[in-house]
Amino acid sequence: MIEIPSDLNPDLVPLAFLLGTWEGAGVSDFPGAEKCNFGQAVTFSHDGRDFIEYHSHTWVLDNDGNKVRPLESESGYWRIDRDRKVEVVMVRDQGVVEIWYGELADQKPQIDLATDAVARTVASGPYSGGKRLYGYVKSDLMWVGEKATPEIPLRPYMSAHLKKVVTPEEVAEMARNLPDMPDDGIAFFR
Repeated sequence: MIEIPSDLNPDLVPLAFLLGTWEGAGVSDFPGAEKCNFGQAVTFSHDGRDFIEYHSHTWVLDNDGNKVRPLESESGYWRIDRDRKVEVVMVRDQGVVEIWYGELADQKPQIDLATDAVARTVASGPYSGGKRLYGYVKSDLMWVGEKATPEIPLRPYMSAHLKKVVTPEEVAEMARNLPDMPDDGIAFFR
């Protein structure tokens, strides 16, 4: 079940499934870069205004699933309009700023995005655009990204499967909302 915070800007309700901290693992594979498994932590948060704040950190994992070193970091802001059109402004640690446009699918929590504008610093590697698909599937967040450079046409390069992190405060809130346990304990499960 997707919980909608009482202080969430009403315009953002269709994106409420993204809210929270998500962690998991994925695979990265693109020509000219190291193929690797990676870990990821993503946070989607809000402060009542008409956008969702986004932060993502990934790191290379060794064969035992241990952190080796940072891989990529990005942050940005997500908005949605009344026609379910989504816009994202994103900054990456590699020296790339992107504007993404897409839309929220009808009747399901899935977002398709494509870059509309890309700005790069001199220090960044070659990059000309990308596509991403985010989906909320059986209470998990999954995504796949495609990437293009001037030399390499658009192709998949990263994907991940993330699980929502439940904080101690959220556990305490869930416990406060549980019904009282009957004296015999058994009736609770009937």
